[in-house]
Amino acid sequence: MGPALKGLPDDACQCPHWGYVLKGGIRMRTAEGEQTYEEGQAYYWSPGHVPLIEEDTELVEFSPTEEFEKVIDHVVSQAGA
Repeated sequence: MGPALKGLPDDACQCPHWGYVLKGGIRMRTAEGEQTYEEGQAYYWSPGHVPLIEEDTELVEFSPTEEFEKVIDHVVSQAGA
C-alpha cells in the first residue's frame, strides 16, 4: 500500500482502524517501528501507518467513514495517475 499512500501526510494512512485478523498476517509500519499481526489477533492502528501485506489476509475492520473515504479517494486517484 505504500505507493498508493504517497501524497498523504507522512505518506501514510491517516484513518484509525480497529480490527481482527481472521486469516494470514499483516505487517504495519508506524513512526514507532514495525509490528506483525497474525491470525487471531485484534488490533488498533492510529493515523500514520503503512500496511505491508505479503500473503493472502482476511480482516474484519472498523473505521470512521469520513476519514476512511478520504484515504480511499486518495488511493483511487493514485491508481489513475
